[in-house]
Amino acid sequence: PRFPAMASDSEDRLATLKRCLGVLRDARNDSEQFAALLLVTKAVRAGEVDAKTRRQIFDAIGFTFPTRLLLSRQPPAGCPPHTFRALGLTLLACFCTDPDLAGHSQILNKIPTFNDVLLSPCDPDSTSMVDDVYQCLSAVLATARGPRELVTKGTVSALCQAYLNGGHGSDRALTLLVGLLAIAEAKCWQRDAPQLLAVLSKLSSDFLKAEDMTKFELCEVLLHFIPLSPPLTESSQGSECLCRLYKGLAEVLGSKLSQSQRDPALKLTASLVQACGAEWIPAGHAGSKFLALLVNLACVEVRLTLEEPDPVEVEGKKEVVTACYVLMEMGIQECLREENPLLENVQKLQLMRIMEEAFGAVIFYLRQVKEEELQDPFIFASVRVLGAWMAEETSSLKQEICELLPFLVDYARKLFKEGSPAVNLPQAELVSTEGSALPHDALRFLLPGFCHLTAEDRPRDILISEGAPALLCEYFLQQWEVLTSECTAPTLLTSTEMSLQTTCGVFLNLVVTAPDLVRRDKTFSSLMDVLLKSLPLLLPQKHHLVLAANIATLGLMMARILAGTAALQGTPSAKEFFGAAIRFLSEAHVAQADPSSDGLALAVSPAYMDAWGDIAELWLLGMQALAGCAPLLPWLPQAALRWLRGLSQLLPRLAPASLGSELVTAFQAVLLELARASQQCRDVLLSHHAAEWANLYGMAALEQCLAEQ
Repeated sequence: PRFPAMASDSEDRLATLKRCLGVLRDARNDSEQFAALLLVTKAVRAGEVDAKTRRQIFDAIGFTFPTRLLLSRQPPAGCPPHTFRALGLTLLACFCTDPDLAGHSQILNKIPTFNDVLLSPCDPDSTSMVDDVYQCLSAVLATARGPRELVTKGTVSALCQAYLNGGHGSDRALTLLVGLLAIAEAKCWQRDAPQLLAVLSKLSSDFLKAEDMTKFELCEVLLHFIPLSPPLTESSQGSECLCRLYKGLAEVLGSKLSQSQRDPALKLTASLVQACGAEWIPAGHAGSKFLALLVNLACVEVRLTLEEPDPVEVEGKKEVVTACYVLMEMGIQECLREENPLLENVQKLQLMRIMEEAFGAVIFYLRQVKEEELQDPFIFASVRVLGAWMAEETSSLKQEICELLPFLVDYARKLFKEGSPAVNLPQAELVSTEGSALPHDALRFLLPGFCHLTAEDRPRDILISEGAPALLCEYFLQQWEVLTSECTAPTLLTSTEMSLQTTCGVFLNLVVTAPDLVRRDKTFSSLMDVLLKSLPLLLPQKHHLVLAANIATLGLMMARILAGTAALQGTPSAKEFFGAAIRFLSEAHVAQADPSSDGLALAVSPAYMDAWGDIAELWLLGMQALAGCAPLLPWLPQAALRWLRGLSQLLPRLAPASLGSELVTAFQAVLLELARASQQCRDVLLSHHAAEWANLYGMAALEQCLAEQ
């Protein structure tokens, strides 16, 4: 008598529901509570519970009763075995429609139960349980803690299996996987690569077989399943997926397509290029033809969108144009590749001309950008791809690039000033910053182009007039702090180190071509202070040898110009820097047995061998700069005495023919300036009979200097 049948009228049903909630609160035993609960869950399933009533249900029973239902193994007489579990899941699904409750620990700790339901055989009576589980998982995914909990508690694997089984709700499993990968791709692949590869395998097979619009819908889904990590290229299953995707895309993009069909295909292609470069494109005629087609299509799309930009049209095309930028960047790399090239020389020339026109459109678009648009990620993507072109192609579009330089410097400055670059910000382990409003490190992508441009008069003058040296000095200091911070991730170190090396390259160009600027601009005095402190910390870390070579050489060349400044007057930091620089120069070569004779030959030391291709020129420049510093810094020869003694003992033991002319010139320059600047250095050389071996090596200037009284 306490539980009337649920009325047909909606208001009457809600009134009955509220009476049942009263019974739930006041029930004297489980049977009364269960009877009331049946009516409550019936209303919940009918979707008739508003937010206020939902909260009343929760206040009446909390999490305790649903938890008991999930754990109960004894159903009421005459009911299916999963009755209690189904009731519990319905209540939890109801609670999960409240975002505050969806992220509650009592929901999160039910994730293993949700996974079990997805992995259990689904008969017609249990489809509502599966629906409730998907509702719970979707709500959890939308919470702050949800993605991390889902990944660590095995939901990715469960969803993969549910999708592959193809049972009730498998389409919702795929939707949830796409959502999880969008937020926590790296962790998903790290924990569940085999299961995700199995899903990708099925999707790629379906993609290759499809002959209707499903093919293009699958493009949108597939791009979420292309990992940025190695699984695709390091397993046979991954390679098979790539092969199917290549065949499917070659078929699609080689056909006449509408815009709505071409766009998803281009986006999928770009995601493959980001993950694997051009490795997934086979060598040979078909592969080179496909690669050329990709770059052609990308350039056409960019020109059509950006040459006469309609703000409304551009807004709708930003995603696909950004994908085209990825393909253009690949085009640049492939046109420059000399070893095992995919493209023939004729194709390379054609593509460079086509890309030049597309980059002209990018420049045209950037010149129209308004101040309020600078935070748009699409502007960043446009600057980034232009940076890739400027890094490699220095002869074309020079006039246009020079005219754009003020904008590029100003844009990079604004992003830098507004906060540390996004790559340097601490990120939650599982949360992606893709698409977020975080500022970006535009300078990182512009630096290689700036390095080329500072070697030429007109662009260098523009960069200087726009204040680029001061900006780059601040950037160098900030990147140095990132490099030396203990919490920096290894992949981040690589990009940070490359940025520091390239910044050194820009400054080296300015030191060589604009010494007067170095003398008068206080930026360079500040930079000198940073370099003096940096090298002694960096040199002992052998994995940073290339960066140490850049900093040592830049510091030595600047010291020649700034020798009169207070920082270089025998201060502790100056002595430590020069001590480290001399150590870098002196440890580059060792004596070893000469196979062609019984004597010794000079060879690059083993510790320097791997990096020598990157630092050989820097070493020669550093030797030249050290020689230039010797007469300008009275305290320097004393600091070089130990090296001088070692060199004076080494050179007489070597076969003179083992030293090439560049090495002879480099050693003579340093020895000569030390002998001229210091009587003590001269005495060391004379005591080791330097005049005799100087004659053997053809060091005429040194021989003459030592012969003079």
